[in-house]
Amino acid sequence: MEKAVVIMPDITLGKGSFSDWEALWQNIWSFPESARYMQWEPTHSAEAAQDRMERTLRWQASHPAFTIYENATGQAIGFAGLLEHKPGLYMDTGLALGPAYTGRGYGRQALRALMQVAFEQLGAQKLVCGCRTENAPSRRLQLSCGLRYSHTEPSIDPHTGAPCEIEFYAMTREEYFSNL
Repeated sequence: MEKAVVIMPDITLGKGSFSDWEALWQNIWSFPESARYMQWEPTHSAEAAQDRMERTLRWQASHPAFTIYENATGQAIGFAGLLEHKPGLYMDTGLALGPAYTGRGYGRQALRALMQVAFEQLGAQKLVCGCRTENAPSRRLQLSCGLRYSHTEPSIDPHTGAPCEIEFYAMTREEYFSNL
């Protein structure tokens, strides 16, 4: 997978390096509130964070998945990614920022960067993003970037095993380019 780097005003999406493990652990992976709506559990030790970084790098090597860096400090503060669900249809694999980096517009920049990768670099015909129905900040983020509500599907919370619902928001290639 080519190293797609997208530079936004305050953040950069790029492929990670092993040296990012400590910043990711301290900035996001160790926080239960960061994992609350995600498919992963918090990381509790340096050794586990290093193992997780190795898995992350393997995934990023073969997928449009990225580490989010804060431009002002160069620190790794989160991650975002895409997966081609079927030809031309890309879905997000999650977008997460550490709690100290939310509320700054970084999430909007990260989603816009993913949209740029999907439509301008990968040739996506459609992008679909999802969030749990109770995740109001994610819903607002997707709507603020021009995605439209598509549908809701039942799911199972991987942390508790309880039923939950996932809302999906979508944008077509034509919509993306008409909004530039």
